[in-house]
Amino acid sequence: MLWSFLAVLFSGWLYVDASYRGPQWQRWLFKPVTLLLMVGWAWQAPVLKPTDYLIIAGLVATLIGDALLLLPRQQMLYALGAFFLSHLLYTLCFAANMTMTFYWPIPLTLLIIGVATIAVIWSRLETLRWPICTLIGMTLVMTWMAAEQYFFRPSDDSFTLIVGASLLLLANIVWFVSHYRRRFRADSAIVAACYFAGHFMIVRSLWLI
Repeated sequence: MLWSFLAVLFSGWLYVDASYRGPQWQRWLFKPVTLLLMVGWAWQAPVLKPTDYLIIAGLVATLIGDALLLLPRQQMLYALGAFFLSHLLYTLCFAANMTMTFYWPIPLTLLIIGVATIAVIWSRLETLRWPICTLIGMTLVMTWMAAEQYFFRPSDDSFTLIVGASLLLLANIVWFVSHYRRRFRADSAIVAACYFAGHFMIVRSLWLI
């Protein structure tokens, strides 16, 4: 477990560093390598419930989405579909491990965040308007499920899930805003750090028994 954990951290650091100041090939190499190492780390978890395999499947879907973005001609629509599937699988895993609860400030806050994000980028989305809005909506639902679970059943497991889901939401927001509205110097590094840390925290929950 220790070597797998260290390999994930080291590869993830190289990926984030490449996104900020490294060569393009380094980012292309260590992004899929980091996800593959994370899949291996998740697979070594001491106890895997049936629903935990949804997290592993979500990582594989994310890996496919990233591969589509790295092609010479980016397949953005299909990549968005793969990311949507990943977040859907995460959501199903979160929902399967919780009782039905509803605390209205959580969905209201997330709704405001989602509406504000879409309003900022809406006019620039063109043909990808609805796929991107759908992915944002799915990510908000994923974060809602994680937040509800932590609010009603606080534990190390639910805490790491809400942190992971929130980081993935932040990664998507920064990605879309910087890509479609305005770039800034550290945008790629911020997206990379939140993206890696988000998936890392979700996989970490498999080790908390």
